[in-house]
Amino acid sequence: MGLFWSMRPEMPHVKLRKRDALSPCLVHIEVHDSERQGHVLARETNARGFMVEGLRRIPIKEGRIRGILFLPPGPGPFPGIVHMHTLGGGLSEVSGSLLANQGFVVLSLAFYGYEDLPKNMTKLDLEYFEEAIMFLRNLPEVKAPGVGILSISKSGDLALSMASFLTGVSATVCVNGCNANVLAPLHYRGMVIPPLLANLNRAMATESGVLDVSNCLLDPMAPENQGSLIPIERAKCTFLFAVSGDDRNWKSCSYAEQMMKRLKDHGKHDSELVVYPKAGHFLEVPYMPHCATGMHAAVGNAVVAFGGDPSAHAEAQVDLWNRIPEFSGNILTAKTSRKSTL
Repeated sequence: MGLFWSMRPEMPHVKLRKRDALSPCLVHIEVHDSERQGHVLARETNARGFMVEGLRRIPIKEGRIRGILFLPPGPGPFPGIVHMHTLGGGLSEVSGSLLANQGFVVLSLAFYGYEDLPKNMTKLDLEYFEEAIMFLRNLPEVKAPGVGILSISKSGDLALSMASFLTGVSATVCVNGCNANVLAPLHYRGMVIPPLLANLNRAMATESGVLDVSNCLLDPMAPENQGSLIPIERAKCTFLFAVSGDDRNWKSCSYAEQMMKRLKDHGKHDSELVVYPKAGHFLEVPYMPHCATGMHAAVGNAVVAFGGDPSAHAEAQVDLWNRIPEFSGNILTAKTSRKSTL
């Protein structure tokens, strides 16, 4: 599959994003004669679909909730998962649909920059995510009693807060997330978790001119920043932390180690940590082109490094994509579930 993950954009620093799961991703392939310039020996089009036959895609506009629901074929009930993307607004249908193909009801949930949701992430209300969990749990197609969460980057700390303060969460996957609430205040029932901010003056230009922002986010363990830490010891779910050793977005390995220590210090030893030493920040679905550099919603117009060796990153995505449904399915299909407490 290296033919696909090794593709490079015609315009540098552009990330390939499939906006919807309804249509296939088309890759046009041509074989040229090395001795006769411009002579095409063969051509073919590869179509990669994202929805198995019978999978239903349902736009959701229920109360405040905005997103896309994917329902697997068959009577169910199925384990349910809330899937969230990262900065930049909108949602990622591809991850949600591919997970639903494996027998999960998936709510791909937007939390800003989508339809009539706020255009900017100036603040976030945890009640919005609580409403989404309740909506998913109440669907007759969803197996009781708890649901899972799949998150990456900024949505990772949102997932941690959901698991820590809301009921009905049994399994949480956090990919290259932070252990503190990042960039925007999080409100819930009169409580406010202040944001951990970034100091962009710490950004360093690489030899290629691309910015390395991995040291910009302030230290969440510094005394003055600990109010932003998420009390994950309150959660009654099991966590899977997946991190990249070459994440140039921020120090995801350190954050995951701190979270594992915090859980163990509170007598919780059932969560998992997997490290991919040479992978970069965007650990997403397998076989999509590697995104080593690009624009960053929190930085502005500068091009930043996201890290990762292309081959090692591709291998990491395959491994992680096998782990996520196995981890989530094992927990969500169990007969018992534990409830979160405030």
